[in-house]
Amino acid sequence: MAEATDARVAVYLDFDNIVISWYDRVHGRNAYGKDRQRISENPDDPDVAERLARAMIEVGAIIDYAASFGTLVLTRAYADWSSPVNAEYRSQLVARAVDLVQLFPAAAYAKNGADIRLAVDAVEDMFRLPDLTHVVIVAGDSDYVPLAQRCKRLGRYVIGVGVAGSTAKSLAAACDEFEAYDSLPGVVRPSKSPAAPELPETVPEPAVEPAAKTKSRQPAKSAKQRSAAAPAKVDEKDEADEKDEADEKDEATELLQRALRLGHDKADADEWLHSSAVKTHMRRMDPSFSEKALGYRSFSDFLKSRDDIAELEETGHERLVRLRER
Repeated sequence: MAEATDARVAVYLDFDNIVISWYDRVHGRNAYGKDRQRISENPDDPDVAERLARAMIEVGAIIDYAASFGTLVLTRAYADWSSPVNAEYRSQLVARAVDLVQLFPAAAYAKNGADIRLAVDAVEDMFRLPDLTHVVIVAGDSDYVPLAQRCKRLGRYVIGVGVAGSTAKSLAAACDEFEAYDSLPGVVRPSKSPAAPELPETVPEPAVEPAAKTKSRQPAKSAKQRSAAAPAKVDEKDEADEKDEADEKDEATELLQRALRLGHDKADADEWLHSSAVKTHMRRMDPSFSEKALGYRSFSDFLKSRDDIAELEETGHERLVRLRER
């Protein structure tokens, strides 16, 4: 592998994927699917604009992260740029010298074929530019697993970037390194509450009926009465988010235990291990692991939070860890 100073990086963004995934991360599962029609028909509606603004992507954070690996040789973003949602980003992307690849929807479900076009271009670029050392894939679909595997077989170091909770585990495992978009510097993680209410549904005006009939019918719910049910949906979203976070933390704990056991198997059972080596081993076993995505400022803070299984010793600049005897 080339040195960091000689590294040459190609970045490929499935822009629709990252925008929709982050929208769902901010507003709840399948939120974009529920709001898609309102967004496409009334992008200037104040409620729509407010929800889109809360789920804006920090394009600079992604590009700056990719640039930390070396010189950016090419950066491409694939999307339907005529869509109002994506058009908001055009000036940002052009300012960062990103090549915008236009994809027109080919079906009623707005499937634009970004995965095929992106994969074809990436493989072509690797043969056309043999000095490429790193490939950054910004997406979350498992469709990109064959691309990541092919890039690795061709000798490239593959980095994946995706939204936590919306990225396929198989894609993260296929990369040499994976980073959650949520944990990139400059990205503000969405707060659980208070959550913005869902976009109101368009309810047609009821037909005028004779007085005799209207007396027997229940009165239609007002907008305030309909909005009263919103807190229940917010609570469900919070409960789902808390469950996902608990599962992620449990998986991280099990990953730490496996890494420590494997480290002790290679060395003496009571020997201290360098925390940086343990973290590297954990990232090799699960490239999606990130202590920052779990809410910890450093790997040492992550270890301290699991002092029931890991014993940490800090001497000067050296941090050692070993599996605590049960």
